[in-house]
Amino acid sequence: MKRFILAMVAALSLTGCGIYSFSGTSIQPDVQSITINNFEYKALKVNPTLSNNLSEAMRTRFRQMTRLEQVDMDGDLEISGAITGYDVRASAVTANEVAAQNRLTVTVTVSFMNRKYPEDDFDNKSFSAYADYDSTNSLDSVENSLCEEIIDKLIEDIFNATVAQW
Repeated sequence: MKRFILAMVAALSLTGCGIYSFSGTSIQPDVQSITINNFEYKALKVNPTLSNNLSEAMRTRFRQMTRLEQVDMDGDLEISGAITGYDVRASAVTANEVAAQNRLTVTVTVSFMNRKYPEDDFDNKSFSAYADYDSTNSLDSVENSLCEEIIDKLIEDIFNATVAQW
């Protein structure tokens, strides 16, 4: 019983200071808003929906996991970025030197500005995620599901780097 009471006191003291929450964020209490700009598409190989899907997934994550109000400009926090890489390479080769699996890799660079706590800022930080697929499938046939998986990984990493500070 003592351990339970101590655990409750510790949990209340952590949430009481307003810096840590159980969603894993460490947003200062005076930070109220965020601006998430559309990710530019700068990769050589074109995926016409990736930029919009990534931007919307980022907005959704912040809406679901934080208390921040999303504003079009001049938020206390601001995230901007660009998709700089969209590459397919063989990831596993058979004994006959034929690709057994291919890997789609997406790379983004992200800039993060915290107008209230500029020591948290970073500029052009690179994030990369990939998904593998069987080489008997064409990229066109699996591209949408691969991109969803990759976006989920990228969003997790970017979210952690910006407001979870992991």
